[in-house]
Amino acid sequence: MTAAVSAGRPGPPTAAPTPPVRTGAVTAALALAGGLAAAVQTLIVPILGLLPEIFHASPTDTAWAVTVTLVASAVAVPIAGRLGDMYGARRMVLVSLAPLIGGSLLCATASSLEVMVAGRALQGLGMGIVPLGLSLLREVLPADRVGGATAIVGASTGIGGAITVPASAALSQYADWHVTYWGVAALATVAAVLTWHAVPPRRRSRAGEARQRFDTAGATLLTVALLALLLAISQGGRWGWASGQTLLLIGVATTAMLAFVAVELASKHPLVDVRGAARRGPALAHLASLLVGASMYAQSLVIPQVLQLPVETGFGLGQSMLRAGLLLLPGGMVMMLAAPFAARLGRAIGYRVTLMCGAVVIACGYALAALEMDSTAGLMAAVMVCNVGIGLAYAAIPMIIIGFTPPEHTAGANSLNTLVRSIGSSLAAAGIGTLLAELATSAGNPSAHAFTVALVAGGLAALAGSAVAALLPRDAVLG
Repeated sequence: MTAAVSAGRPGPPTAAPTPPVRTGAVTAALALAGGLAAAVQTLIVPILGLLPEIFHASPTDTAWAVTVTLVASAVAVPIAGRLGDMYGARRMVLVSLAPLIGGSLLCATASSLEVMVAGRALQGLGMGIVPLGLSLLREVLPADRVGGATAIVGASTGIGGAITVPASAALSQYADWHVTYWGVAALATVAAVLTWHAVPPRRRSRAGEARQRFDTAGATLLTVALLALLLAISQGGRWGWASGQTLLLIGVATTAMLAFVAVELASKHPLVDVRGAARRGPALAHLASLLVGASMYAQSLVIPQVLQLPVETGFGLGQSMLRAGLLLLPGGMVMMLAAPFAARLGRAIGYRVTLMCGAVVIACGYALAALEMDSTAGLMAAVMVCNVGIGLAYAAIPMIIIGFTPPEHTAGANSLNTLVRSIGSSLAAAGIGTLLAELATSAGNPSAHAFTVALVAGGLAALAGSAVAALLPRDAVLG
């Protein structure tokens, strides 16, 4: 005891002890938020064919309910990532949950296509939650807990999409499709409350980072480039890939992207660290992500259609929308179980090898689907195999990105990776959609051959992703 204290005089003030971070609560909050953000992409799939009847509009018009979410998320993700690095990922997660909740409420009350499209656009703005959540784990958790938590939150993006389709199908068939959006709004509100209470503000100060100027020119150019590119990809099949509209958009996208790169290289505080992303390790990681993103799309498009097409087609399995959704549900559950295993595997053999293995497993799932396309049980097994691979890959990719990225740029790097993966899925959607249309039967349905080619293409994309991952530098990757 000091003399000051023994004499009755107050001693120097002591800092309040920092409360321990509840790893489970933080992981659960961010996994729920990230899973919901990813789920909005597939939430509309079960009712997609019914939208023209629901809103008394043409299929071309109702397609915007899908396109607008894709475009809005592409614009929001890199901007949210940069703002997260500047002002804190926790703050930006909460900000990003606001349009997700608001957009879901708009869709839940939509009685016109215009309101539905506006709601879907707002939902897309919430996609920045995914990379922000991954950054937040690195920011607030002890180093020895980051790998496992990142694996779970990373895999939650795949889990959200896998579970949403059957759940949405069940609610749409037995209740009303509006209920699914009420449910998302409620769960997103729960995620916001959990994030507010469970995730502490960041412990270290980055005052200098917060004083940086936001790269408005870079954000504008990237927005123009992504809008033009994704509109060309999503509408090119309808307009014609050689049409003037499509070629004009591709030209605008190319010009804007080149200008964006030039601006970023000259900026002191770029929106995207172009130099860092162009290094061998990050560049290969992003390319592997693009290929994995492209590979996973085939199963979500092909297998539900094969399950639901009439038996009279000669290869359709004649399942109802609800039954098809329920048959796909075990695949989502398997992915959920694979996430914790992926974290342990990554620590044991390295995240680079885990990504390689995950991509190979995806390819094996596609091979099984191509061989068992006439069997309901075979397709269920194929979906589960694919989803195990997706769970492994999605758990490994964020840790690989973290391994190449300084802490102060984690949100931006993960945002770029999320964007690249989304572009891969968009390219796959356009390619497979064109393939199925070109190889359709006289009745207008895709042929069995078209489905088989699409599955093979998905498997080849996964194998290419594994080959790219094998080229990643070993010593720079965490794990």
